[in-house]
Amino acid sequence: MKFVSFDRLLATTAMGLVLVLTSQAGHAQSLEDQLKAAAPLSDATATPPTLKDFAAPQAAEKPAATPAPAATPAPAATNTAATVPTDSPTANKMVAEKLREMIAGKALDRIAGRKAERSGIEAFYKARDYAPLWLDNGKVTDRAQSAMKTLKDADSAGLDARDYATPDFAAATTADTLAEDELKLTNAVLTYARQAQIGRIHFSRVAADIQFDLKAPEPEKVLETMAKADDAGKALDGYNPPQPEFKALRAKLAELRAGKVAAAPKAEDAKPAPTIRIASGPIMRPGTKGERVVQLRKRLDVAGDKNNPIYDDAVVEAVKTFQTQSDLDVDGNVGPQTLRVLNGGKAETSSIDRPSNDPIDTVIVNMERWRWFPRDLGNPHVIVNVPDYRLTLWDNGKVYWTTKIVAGGPGSHATPMISAEMKFITVNPTWNVPPSIIEKEYLPALQEDPQALDRIGLKVEQAPDGTVRIYQPPGAGNALGRIRFNFPNKFLVYQHDTPDKYLFKKEKRAFSHGCMRVENPLVYGEKILSLAMPEGHYTAAKLESMFGGSEINLNFPKPIWVHLTYQTAFVDGDGKLQFREDVYGRDARMIAILKGSDRKVADIPIERPPNTSSKPVRLPPGAIAGNGGYSSGPNFFEALFGGFGRPQPEPVYRPSRNVGPRYGRDGRIVVR
Repeated sequence: MKFVSFDRLLATTAMGLVLVLTSQAGHAQSLEDQLKAAAPLSDATATPPTLKDFAAPQAAEKPAATPAPAATPAPAATNTAATVPTDSPTANKMVAEKLREMIAGKALDRIAGRKAERSGIEAFYKARDYAPLWLDNGKVTDRAQSAMKTLKDADSAGLDARDYATPDFAAATTADTLAEDELKLTNAVLTYARQAQIGRIHFSRVAADIQFDLKAPEPEKVLETMAKADDAGKALDGYNPPQPEFKALRAKLAELRAGKVAAAPKAEDAKPAPTIRIASGPIMRPGTKGERVVQLRKRLDVAGDKNNPIYDDAVVEAVKTFQTQSDLDVDGNVGPQTLRVLNGGKAETSSIDRPSNDPIDTVIVNMERWRWFPRDLGNPHVIVNVPDYRLTLWDNGKVYWTTKIVAGGPGSHATPMISAEMKFITVNPTWNVPPSIIEKEYLPALQEDPQALDRIGLKVEQAPDGTVRIYQPPGAGNALGRIRFNFPNKFLVYQHDTPDKYLFKKEKRAFSHGCMRVENPLVYGEKILSLAMPEGHYTAAKLESMFGGSEINLNFPKPIWVHLTYQTAFVDGDGKLQFREDVYGRDARMIAILKGSDRKVADIPIERPPNTSSKPVRLPPGAIAGNGGYSSGPNFFEALFGGFGRPQPEPVYRPSRNVGPRYGRDGRIVVR
């Protein structure tokens, strides 16, 4: 009995001890749980407990008085709302865990709006186990500082820094805010790289006659480049166009914003004043006599008798050469403009030298258009600048040759903007009238005069499927002249000769249906063949000797790139900023987009109606007789136009401007 009493005494003592300890430790366990944890009662077969049985549980409870679980967050490994310790590897781990969570969840959708960029971000961070790119141990890296500097300076590249907002890392102290800022900077960098490379405005929003193969940088590779670059900001700026023309405009943009006027030519670079001046007076032309003609002969060093006072053919040719070299209208006469330049002055500035809009805006949209072109323009390559009405052949980074052109007129006749490969030259070309001209020009003309096309040397054929072909055989009067330069493209435009040489005397030369008429086509052929096929030893004279009635194709072993541009602002060879008229209104359209409410979505392409200019024109079979005329009786034309059965006045054919020869009321060719 004594043993049993002592057993109960020990149990009672143990219970009291447990109650004291648990009270001090702040535990809220039930009495039953506490007893089980401290000293569970033995069953009848167990060995009676001793004091040693209570010593062990008592010792185990002491660490619990300083709660170990409270020392580290549980059960989550990281408390992202806690302040991130800087200069500690723990910071990278905490931010990485939050990046993993944000990228896997919906947070990334809120930060990066484009699917391709979200996919690139996910792939990039997953490959590096979500380690931050712009942070290290909770601090902003030099890489991030360099990239943010380029983003903040985006305006200097013709972009808008507002589109690439950089986060305020200084205010971020938790894993949540640091990871958020990390992804915001990543998205800003990707947006800059994409818009620097392919533009803020997609060309489809400007006009339907612009077509380029835009290649946006791959987001994952952009981030890999940032991670590997010694200078992330410089690498990011490298997504802007590398062409010297773009860089020259960028420098002029900085000057314009600084209020600087383009520097005048240095004294040592200025041309010396002519030693012989020509007295003022009326226009000198063939047949003019007098002392002023003698002065002109001496000024231009005309061969022969310098004291001959007659304005003869030798003087005319010398004046034409001077006008061509001085980029003046070439007519062989000495009027006020030519006289001014002969005496060392400058040609009068016309409206063509002034920008149509604010100069800064004009430069920016011209920089924007450079982003649409391939980074590698090819060597050699051809640049056609429509507003300047000029074609330039480049080789090894230098101007190889240049000449004037006639370009397309405004509206539906505008010369398109494209890059295409010139693959061959055709001597004695056949002019196959484009379907758009057949439909819009010649079908209406045939309503008035069914024989009009025959009178101007055009042939009409109809295939069994009803397709109508109108063409002009090779010859001196061919609308394409004697030579055509072919670079296949969806708009069916090319460069060619023309019988309308008088148009090159005009300052503004937007008269064609979209093709480019070249002032000196034989010399152009000589120059381009000297680069494409040097072993052929082609000269202008050799090409001329090939004139005849049959087409001759000269196929290039390697294509030459042709780029049709629209540069209303450019820097010339003397480093001067030049402006040209916005003849097609493309500057105005792009400026309106950049300053309008659609600016944020301007880089998203829009669907344009398919180009139908190359779609064949078809008539019901039999509408055209076998001899090229039209079958008698009611036919497609009567159904289309009506009135063929009614008496008609004598027709007068008046085709749209510059489509073949013109005819007067008497039916004779009007000499132009």
